[in-house]
Amino acid sequence: MRTSDFDYALPEELIAQHPLPERDASRLMVLPRAGTAPPAHHRFTDLPRLLPSGTLLVLNDTRVIPARLHGHKPTGGRVELLLLEPDAAGPDRWRCLYSAAKPLRVGTRIVLDRDPAATAEVRERHDEGRVTCAFEVAGGLAASLARLGEVPLPPYVRRPDGEAPADRSRYQTIFARADGAVAAPTAGLHFTSRLLAALEDAGVETRWVTLHVGPGTFVPVKASDPAQHRMHSEPYVVGAATATSVNAAHAAGRPVVAVGTTVVRTLESATDAGGAVRPGPGRAELFITPGYRFRAVDGLLTNFHLPRSTLLMLVAALCGRERLLDAYRAAMAERYRFYSYGDAMLVLP
Repeated sequence: MRTSDFDYALPEELIAQHPLPERDASRLMVLPRAGTAPPAHHRFTDLPRLLPSGTLLVLNDTRVIPARLHGHKPTGGRVELLLLEPDAAGPDRWRCLYSAAKPLRVGTRIVLDRDPAATAEVRERHDEGRVTCAFEVAGGLAASLARLGEVPLPPYVRRPDGEAPADRSRYQTIFARADGAVAAPTAGLHFTSRLLAALEDAGVETRWVTLHVGPGTFVPVKASDPAQHRMHSEPYVVGAATATSVNAAHAAGRPVVAVGTTVVRTLESATDAGGAVRPGPGRAELFITPGYRFRAVDGLLTNFHLPRSTLLMLVAALCGRERLLDAYRAAMAERYRFYSYGDAMLVLP
């Protein structure tokens, strides 16, 4: 298996740059996990009648924080910081990914653009353009992010003015409640309150996990051999009610459908050798590629993913590489919208 086996050419005009006016107005491609049936084309609002009654649908309730901060060094050099996660060494210390013309040194102070009284000082340097910064912000950084930071839109959403006002709400699921992600669990962006109610009426059970999505979700696999790629670690929590529901669904022979690759990685990471999902916190470092034997998840609702990405490889592990790439070619021919603000695909168990 080579990384090039997961490449495909996507016309740039199919990369969605804005969300649709209505969340659930997206198109939905349906691909049976097994067999040779071609994909079927639906609307996202068809989901309640596409899932069998008794299906357990598991979603990610992480909340995207305004994690992108712009600032400058005393010399005037521009710096962009992307908050990754709090550092345990002290309050208002964060691990960050940075972008600057020159490498940041320990001791460098950065003045934040939106509040000249707010600063960050580099305390540690790490590999891959990462640093640990200590922030000095009146009232604390976490409480001030709404005014200091921007929504960290994906790199393929290219707009001259960066973040748009609507992104504060639309690059966020309606059920987001646990702060900590720097990227949205995009399969969940299609859901509305009326759709969740329709799913309940159709006999579909819903549960939640939390996985704080990091920037690694956008990192392509650069090694020619996927086995040489190192996954970024992301924190997750599986609640007791969710673990109980997944295990009960398996015992009853009911399908478990993950909403997004983040839920797949969470549930598969939380599954023990006996096939039971265990509640509690953990860190997801699992790299799922074709040949992986799924223990927790039977089906997947997901968006269309970048070529040569770990997300594409995960979906291929569920339904087969050639079958998936054929479906992607069909999606392009039908002019589906791709990536975070794009349309969706349902891999049916």
